[in-house]
Amino acid sequence: MSENEQQQTPEIDPHARALRTLAEAMFRYALWPSIATVVVGVVIFGIVNSTAGALGALVGGVLACASSLLTLFLMRKTAAHGPHIGMAASLGGFVAKLFILLLVMTALRDVEALHRISLGLTMVAVVLVAAGAEALAFRRTKLPTIIPAGEK
Repeated sequence: MSENEQQQTPEIDPHARALRTLAEAMFRYALWPSIATVVVGVVIFGIVNSTAGALGALVGGVLACASSLLTLFLMRKTAAHGPHIGMAASLGGFVAKLFILLLVMTALRDVEALHRISLGLTMVAVVLVAAGAEALAFRRTKLPTIIPAGEK
């Protein structure tokens, strides 16, 4: 690579690179187990509670998957802005997700086509499976957890 090409190529922040790699690994590890958990929830609650159970499980699973994807989206979007902005976005995103889920769950409270217990249990199951898969991705991804300040 010539000296002119080196000057034109922007230097990638090692923190941003590590965070994006981690977000991609978490997505790969969590996607299929989360979808499988939704399918299992729909089948089980469809058998136990008929159509309302299957619909409730489907809605709960989709909400939980969307919540997990929003977290990974925030990780990718704030990676280049440094750890302080990333942590602030994570905390703000967590509060925003809880508020949105509260509003959605309140709106769905009186919908008789959805079985509430099926919805709630599937949502919890998907969140736990996704969190476990993301933790496993963190352990298996070979990334430094401390990036020295001199590497910028």
